[in-house]
Amino acid sequence: MAFDILKKTASILGAQELVAISSSHTDSCLYFGESGLMFAKKLYDLGARVQVPTTTNVGSLDLLHPELILSDEQTKKKSKELLDCYLGFGCQPVYTCAPYQVSNRPALGDLCAWGESNAIAFINSVLGARTNRCGDFIDICCALTGYAPYYGLLKEENRSPSIAISLKKISPNLQKQKIFFPLLGALVGRLAQNRIPIIINHAMENNEDGLKALGAAAASTGAVGLFHIGNITPEADKYINTNKLEVIEISKDMLNAEWSYLGDGEIGEQVDCVALGSPHFSYEEFEELASLLPTKPFAIPFYVCTSRFVYRMLEDKGILEKIVACGITIVQDTCVVVTPILKDIRGVLMTNSGKFANYSLPNTGYRSVFGSLSDCVQSAIKGKLINDRL
Repeated sequence: MAFDILKKTASILGAQELVAISSSHTDSCLYFGESGLMFAKKLYDLGARVQVPTTTNVGSLDLLHPELILSDEQTKKKSKELLDCYLGFGCQPVYTCAPYQVSNRPALGDLCAWGESNAIAFINSVLGARTNRCGDFIDICCALTGYAPYYGLLKEENRSPSIAISLKKISPNLQKQKIFFPLLGALVGRLAQNRIPIIINHAMENNEDGLKALGAAAASTGAVGLFHIGNITPEADKYINTNKLEVIEISKDMLNAEWSYLGDGEIGEQVDCVALGSPHFSYEEFEELASLLPTKPFAIPFYVCTSRFVYRMLEDKGILEKIVACGITIVQDTCVVVTPILKDIRGVLMTNSGKFANYSLPNTGYRSVFGSLSDCVQSAIKGKLINDRL
């Protein structure tokens, strides 16, 4: 059944063959409705088992803290049934949108079949593995067969940049700020859309969490599945000659305009909650957050989404207690923009994530304001927006 679906998909895409893959990451385990559950149950009843290492994306439940989920009981039941099917397939139950920080980290040149937009951008760009943007159900079909349609970003000839983004007008000091990565990513996605960008004339540093944030934002404001950064990403050096490409020079005004699009707000206006962790927070990001925490609880709800593996590291290394003491709710296995967790359906949500900022209003009902991690912490202390712009 899975092979039949892939063959028909390959025909639609113009792919002439299927190719063996080394890993998959499936987004199909996230419950969006009855059709996804019916599809998974059908595969399960037919005895489906994955043929390559396959990790699960976030689900619709925090399995370790089910009381956080505000869905109705029927939706929770079906969400759990769906996850159980994927466990039955032999998928690794990591339940994270950043599996490359947990266990599933393909090597340079590996052919893969991944879902989840930030993960696709990351392994293509930062690791130099190869995957197309596999939609729900196609990703699990690839995992079950061990094959994927051979087209698009799996092919060497389709991985070259088609637009250059120059940062020569941006100060090196600004490029070294952590908030610069998601902000640039959001702008790059909007400019590139479905093209492959290469970032040139830059002073950026190789920071994995920063590159994660850049790719996630670019994949949400555009359809970026692969980006190159000179002297940083593994394939960029192949494309030093950018003379034939359209070059867009980024200015500070363009970055500020993008900040406004993500949400700038009025200094001192009410902030109703803070949400971080899209993609899921790493242990290093929690360390930075812990260094900024106040000695008393926050004035407003504060959520951080992460994987259960990072959560265990927080426990093992003794910083979980400090984080929770401030009133921070750590969400595991899922995310506040795909699952009802926020207690109201309106208000102002502050975040340092370009992806959260882009998806917040349509997915949660909260208008977003964008800011640095420090600004998010200070705003949560006061319950009022504090935002140091560029």
